[in-house]
Formats: sequence, structure tokens, C-alpha cells
Amino acid sequence: FDSLPPARYKETMDTILVRIQQSETKLSMPQVVVTEYEIMEQRLGELKALQSSLQEQQKGLNYLSTTVEDMSRKAPAEVSQRYRSEIEVILGRWKKLSAQLVEHCQKLEERMTKLQRFQNDTKTLKKWMAEVDVFLKEEWPALGDSEALEKQLEQC
Repeated sequence: FDSLPPARYKETMDTILVRIQQSETKLSMPQVVVTEYEIMEQRLGELKALQSSLQEQQKGLNYLSTTVEDMSRKAPAEVSQRYRSEIEVILGRWKKLSAQLVEHCQKLEERMTKLQRFQNDTKTLKKWMAEVDVFLKEEWPALGDSEALEKQLEQC
């Protein structure tokens, strides 16, 4: 019967469905707030690996679409509509998942940049505070003489 999909179609469909399901599950896990850069880097690596994994399935997805097109020319209308509906659902989930992955990666990269900036600012502030502390302990500030005190503080 010419309108039935080849065995490879079913295998490819199963593989892609499993991959989509696994990816959706990973993305649906609640995100905890992380303030450690290394953990954020690890999470970003996981998300990028997920993206790569999905991209590896692109050929299979293209094959499914082409096969459905071929079948719909040969198969009865109700059969071809069933397969078309099936592939449309898969393509919809695929596009949504791909968009979510891109969004998650971008947000995480932004947070990593902000965290790094914050850590650098904190480090600079702590260094300055330590210098001021040393200054205040070593030299007697020019108490009562605001101009002299200002000059001493500018030296820090």
C-alpha cells in the first residue's frame, strides 16, 4: 500500500518525539537562582548541548516533512490529513522548544555578565575600603580641617 509511511518514518518520528520530550522536560524544570558563576557556566553548557542535540535531529525532521508531502500526494485525503496534522504538531513543538532554548541561553548569558560585573565592582569596592582602612589607621586624619581631610581622602 503506497500511502503508508516507510518503516524509517516511524523510527524517525519516535526518535524525534523522544528528543523533544526529553528537552521539554529539561526546560520545564524549575530554575533556581544561582549566584555562582561556575554553576551558571555549567547550566549554559547544558543548554547549548541541548540545542546541539536538537540540531542533530534537523535532518530527521526534514525527512518527516518530505515523507508526509510525498504520502499526501498518493494517500487518501483522511490518511494524508492525519499525517499532516501529526507533523504540524511536531513542527510546532520543535519551533517552540528551539525558541525557548535560545531565550534561556540569552537570559543566562545576561545574568552571567551582570554577576561578573557585580563581582568585579564588589572586588574593587573591597580593595578601596581596605585602602581607606589602612589610611585611617596609619595617619591621623586632618580633623577639623576639611580641605586637608578632603585631600587625604582623595589620595586613597
